[in-house]
Amino acid sequence: MNKLRNPFGPTRTNLAPLYQSGDRPTAAENMDRLPVEPTTGHPLAPREQPGYYPGYRTLAQQAYWDEATRTVVLDRVNHVPPLRFFSEAEVRVMQAVVDRILPQDDRIPAKRIPILNTIDKRLAEDIQDGYRFEGMPKDQEVFRLGIQGIEAIAQKLYQRSFAALTVLEQDRVLETLHDGNPPAGEEYWKQMSVIHFWQLLVQDCIEGYYAHPYAWDEIGFGGPAYPRGYMRLERGDPEPWEQGEQRYAWAPPPGALSGRFAPLGVEAGGKTPTPGQEGTH
Repeated sequence: MNKLRNPFGPTRTNLAPLYQSGDRPTAAENMDRLPVEPTTGHPLAPREQPGYYPGYRTLAQQAYWDEATRTVVLDRVNHVPPLRFFSEAEVRVMQAVVDRILPQDDRIPAKRIPILNTIDKRLAEDIQDGYRFEGMPKDQEVFRLGIQGIEAIAQKLYQRSFAALTVLEQDRVLETLHDGNPPAGEEYWKQMSVIHFWQLLVQDCIEGYYAHPYAWDEIGFGGPAYPRGYMRLERGDPEPWEQGEQRYAWAPPPGALSGRFAPLGVEAGGKTPTPGQEGTH
């Protein structure tokens, strides 16, 4: 793979702290990140296993998987890919971005899924879908440009690095990408579609999260269907080894935009985007 010029400095090769002095969220800001009990507005404490299936463990079914499947799944839990593609400065920005696109503040730190590491691994190993939208660079360059564009917007709107912004400020920056109307960083966005970058970024976060067994526990997924297979294919009934839902009330953090829905934006002169198709890049 040809090395791309990295304006953020050398690629990160260790696990040094992700935050610079002054970047780390304060205790009050951390509270602003938590979902709340809707009637009282009180923050809900992080859980070892969020979701509606308390105590359920997909890995408890591993004896029913074949050896190849078991090896792949356990590797996702036991071996976090090292960060090789992003530089230390890029990691600070990207970790903050990932934390807003798919927040995990409802999880205790030991049970958070390493989304950024899976994205980094894909880029470091040049894993592509085999196609990309016309006018889009390769994914490695897309992420380099996108990070610079996000930093330019943060500086334009708030005169600080994205990683140093409050939750709401970070959401406002990312909202401009979602809407296809970034207010800064034109030199980066003219090299690629901001909407296609946003779709790629979100898709990578979703795939990194829901490929992990901790996420399977959260949604009550019964695990790989091979070789045992599934029996109850109608009405949404759980399999004998699965667990029924135990719902609880919650609401998004009041100081964030995560409870809002808006259609994906369209860039000036651009075509209508196609969210939801597998592979958006």
